[in-house]
Amino acid sequence: GIIDYLFVIFLLASPAFFGLPDFTAQFTYTLGAVHLILSLVTDYELGVFKKVPFQYHGWIELIVALGLILIAIYVGNVDGVLAQNFYFGITAAVFLLWLLTDYTSHVTKGAETL
Repeated sequence: GIIDYLFVIFLLASPAFFGLPDFTAQFTYTLGAVHLILSLVTDYELGVFKKVPFQYHGWIELIVALGLILIAIYVGNVDGVLAQNFYFGITAAVFLLWLLTDYTSHVTKGAETL
């Protein structure tokens, strides 16, 4: 959970910090907002609404990681090499975190943690 919220902060701060072009900046803000919503609704320690099982959170992150490859290519064509490299870096980070996270370690059933 902490990593998810730190990632949201990173995404929301990145456009200003890296000087990302307008389209890439807007897309990054949107990605940050979507990841914040996912984090808030995930059923884990720092989730607020706990509607999305942690295992589903993992599948969503894998799909996002794969989709970010295409996004990197697209923003590279729209906004140039800085945008492309930024999104290839984000892709690598999300995929690495997906590989290192055990999404089956937190399985809940009702109020009991298994």
